[in-house]
Amino acid sequence: MKTAPGIFDPLITVATFLLLLLALLVGLGPNMSTVAVQLGETAWPGYAAELRTDPEEPDCTVAELDKRLAECPTQATAPQPGSEDPFDGEDPFADPAPKPEPDPFAEPDPFADDAPAEPKVNCTALKSLRDQCATRWAQHDAATQRLTAPVRAYRSVEQLVSSLARFPLHKHLLVLLVLLGGLQTTRHRSHIALHNPTNIAEHRISQLAQLLAHLAWLLSCFADWQVQQGSAEVDNPALPVIWGIGFLMLAGTNAVHLAKPPVFTDSSRVSPARLLMAVPLYAWMALIGAVWFQLVEANPSGQAIFLHKFVQIPSIYVGIGLYIWAGMMLARTAMARMVFQVLVPWKLPPNLLAWLVVVLAALPTAYSGASGIFVIAAGAVIFEQLREYGARPRIALAATAMSGSLGVVLRPCLVVVLVAVLNKEVTTDALFGWGHVVFALTAGLFLIAMLVRNDQPLRLPPLGEGFSGSGRALRPLLPYLGIGLLIVLIYRYALGTPITEHTAAFVLPGVLLALTLWDRRGATEGPSTWGALSGATSEGAHHIGALLFVMAGSVGIGGVVERSEVMGLLPEDLGSPFTAMCFLVVVMVLVGMTMDALGAVILVSVTLKHVALANGIDPVHFWMMVLCAFELGYLTPPVALNHLLAHQVIGEAADMSKVPAGSWFERHEHIVLPMAVMGTALLLVAFVPLMV
Repeated sequence: MKTAPGIFDPLITVATFLLLLLALLVGLGPNMSTVAVQLGETAWPGYAAELRTDPEEPDCTVAELDKRLAECPTQATAPQPGSEDPFDGEDPFADPAPKPEPDPFAEPDPFADDAPAEPKVNCTALKSLRDQCATRWAQHDAATQRLTAPVRAYRSVEQLVSSLARFPLHKHLLVLLVLLGGLQTTRHRSHIALHNPTNIAEHRISQLAQLLAHLAWLLSCFADWQVQQGSAEVDNPALPVIWGIGFLMLAGTNAVHLAKPPVFTDSSRVSPARLLMAVPLYAWMALIGAVWFQLVEANPSGQAIFLHKFVQIPSIYVGIGLYIWAGMMLARTAMARMVFQVLVPWKLPPNLLAWLVVVLAALPTAYSGASGIFVIAAGAVIFEQLREYGARPRIALAATAMSGSLGVVLRPCLVVVLVAVLNKEVTTDALFGWGHVVFALTAGLFLIAMLVRNDQPLRLPPLGEGFSGSGRALRPLLPYLGIGLLIVLIYRYALGTPITEHTAAFVLPGVLLALTLWDRRGATEGPSTWGALSGATSEGAHHIGALLFVMAGSVGIGGVVERSEVMGLLPEDLGSPFTAMCFLVVVMVLVGMTMDALGAVILVSVTLKHVALANGIDPVHFWMMVLCAFELGYLTPPVALNHLLAHQVIGEAADMSKVPAGSWFERHEHIVLPMAVMGTALLLVAFVPLMV
């Protein structure tokens, strides 16, 4: 159950909007700074070396050096070679006159001048120093003259851009984004759980668990702050304070919800299983972490330590927030509907259209980096459009949950890049090379499944009719495509930012901002431009908080597994590659059911990878199996994270319990069908290479 919008919603929305814009600019800062300096160099040669700062006055004075040079004796005229007498009246064969020996018994002369003789001035060095000083002053005066008003105005802009490249608060930005999103999600009771509360008892257990989780994190951050106060070197001392204030606000929100619960109409009997399922996933993770670190290890700051690890690479998680924001903006334009209209003239059965959508979604999934991110960003659009086209609800939901599963093995997926960074035994080229094979396999299996479940005749229209219909539907889409291409080219050539796995999160929101402005220009129906942007930001904050809190909790769970050394209890030598693979497949699916992809890759890299290598499994083969197992885990109950994320963005329309069905398979088709596809792909990827 969600809370009606309140007075805090506009404040949180505006703050989130500003944070996301700042994140967008900070992410582009290094490239924008380079381009700005290059433009300055083009307009004013020498700008980078001479004009970016005011010239510093030389620490010498030409007049003073000239005065000292004047004290040098005038050089006598040198005699002509050959005219001088080399002996000048002296006997060259005479013994040199002996130097008088000092008398050790002589009385010192009281009237003698004890002051040392003034050292002679090196006039040659002084002349060189004077010339250097004059040159430095000439350069200073020339640079000062070049600092015209236009140069100073451009320099102020360029230095502002450069300050973004030196932005020192990336971690603080991420923490604020997580806490703002978490506050919005907590206020609206929309955290990810296996079962949303439908009665007062489930509501109370959910809010109580969240309250305890937030207090556990708060106490850990306080302990971490105390440790830092006693440390000589403090790294980011403000972070525990910001975390602590945020968790205190979240705990206060839970307390208010407990004191003022909503009205429920469900009077069904309370079930212990449903009570446990009503607790959000992140709360379970936080409570498990609290029990381990507080009671087992007696390490009060343990959870805070893993919160520090969560923000260690802030660009990844900030990028997730930007992807979600872009997806929410896409949902508020007419672009998705127009794309589907281009496909309508071909009169594909809904099942085949669902297959085509999942295959086409592989590319944006590869750029977003994880299937769950894409499901949140575009799941609502996919489900609504498939339903409008005539797809059965369960097929539409199955396609939505699977929409991000096929692209995680394609270039330039960040998860694969992380695997290569953490594991020197593999390279991105090898992983992405086999990734294309795995993609073709999963796409083919999903096509077979869709054909088997298809209940409509496959009758394509004549080619001319199909192309002409698609052409007519494409015309309204051309301005959107043109604007999107223009923005991409501006990023590429004006900002020096091509679309890669590292920059896509900062390019796509810019493209969607431009498309939203175009879509809402002069709109007389629907929301205004700001209405569309604020709506996308508000909904995006819900999903950012929900997903990032799960990811933060999963980092803590990874810490518990790592610190407990439970993986060390597993034998490395399992007898044969086949036996080892059977064991690893089961474990990897379980890991995928409980952890996000980024945290899971880190955990597997430091633990289970060694089991595979010790049993003779090729490392590339192992990681392809791991990625497939993770995707199966995200589709497998009881957690089935991708299904939970689909429910998160679709809402009540994703509740299949209200959709009539006949057989057991029909009632659970939206879960069983994706599991069958990814499970078959996993078995083939895991065991066929061992048999070749």
